[in-house]
Amino acid sequence: MMIILTQKINLDSHKQPDLTIYLTAQERTKIKQTIELKEVNSHNISVVKINLSRGNFLESEDILTDDRATFFVRIKAKLEPVITVKSESKLDLLKAAYHLGNRHVSLEISENYLRFSPDHVLENMLIKLGLNIYEELAPFFPEIGAYQH
Repeated sequence: MMIILTQKINLDSHKQPDLTIYLTAQERTKIKQTIELKEVNSHNISVVKINLSRGNFLESEDILTDDRATFFVRIKAKLEPVITVKSESKLDLLKAAYHLGNRHVSLEISENYLRFSPDHVLENMLIKLGLNIYEELAPFFPEIGAYQH
């Protein structure tokens, strides 16, 4: 069975979603996509089609529903391979963000670390700059475009 999700809503805090779907950062950028579910669920849904209108974007914890608001799906960030960059020096992290941004890398920025998708060329550059890098499986939340805020 297939469900078509067409809108984002705020779900009453007492109501639980019917289904939770885990998406990578890249998958959360797509407002029109078809997802085949590999796991059996109590609703016998095997395919979820996301068909949001332009101007929307998906974030972890969003709730999507169908046209009649009868079925609710929570979007969650999926664990994915990432490189986490750390340094005792905030200035070194700032310089790393500059160099990664100059290469148009999707980048998660926090006060204590940077995070991006694995790329051995970028990893080597950061090591040469004296930063510590760690291969991890973690949810990835890259910065969204400045015009989407």
